[in-house]
Order: sequence, then C-alpha cells, then structure tokens
Amino acid sequence: MNDHELAKAIERADQAINRRDLIALMDFYEEDATLVIEPGRFARGKKEIATAFEAIFDFFNQSLVVTQRDFHIIEGGGVALVVCNLKLTTEGKASSPVSMERQPTYVFRKSEDGGWRCLIDNSYGVDVLNMRRSMG
Repeated sequence: MNDHELAKAIERADQAINRRDLIALMDFYEEDATLVIEPGRFARGKKEIATAFEAIFDFFNQSLVVTQRDFHIIEGGGVALVVCNLKLTTEGKASSPVSMERQPTYVFRKSEDGGWRCLIDNSYGVDVLNMRRSMG
C-alpha cells in the first residue's frame, strides 16, 4: 500500500521533518490534531505541534532523519487508521549515533479539499501502553 495517497502524504511529512521545514510539516496536520510527544505528554493544535517539533529537532541536534515503510491503511467514514514501520536515525547527543525502529499509529481525516490531514500522530504505536506502565 505504499502507493496509497496517505503513504505519499506521510512520505512528504517525513521529508519535511528531515529538512526541518515546519511550514510544510504543519500542512500535514489538522488544526485540532494531537501529537504524542512521549507517553502521557501531548501537543494539541498546530501551534503546540510546531513548538514540539522545534524542541525535538533541538534535542536531536538538528540531525533527525525519519523514514517509513510497509503501510497498512484502513479507511472508513472519512477517517483512516495507518500503521507502518518507522526508522528514526540521528547523531544524538554528543554525536553518538542513534537508530531506532517503531510501529506508529496514525489517524487521518479527509479534509473538505479532498486531502488527508493527520488528526492523531502517535509515533510510539501500541508501545505507548508498555511505556506508560513502566513509568508509573
């Protein structure tokens, strides 16, 4: 399903992240979207999401690179659930390379203009359940 329009939208968002292009990245989100920053911590709305991404870019020393593949997309009633494989690489703190893989879950809503916009961005996927338990 990598040729689905949602897979292409996610790939464009990844490219915007990799370029640190917040303007292009914010077009990916609904006005009332929610981003899971970490388990139990959220950014709500485009303004908070943009601020969160600025902090994420800074945290990873402006070296964050994201790629996604193996998209599974389920559509119904103008919304879609997307599950895929995500690879995140970065130089990390003190130039220590970091590479991790996740299986994110996203919820999209079809906009009036016919495009898809992300409503819920959970890059942790179901791992957020185990992480919440270990935190507390």
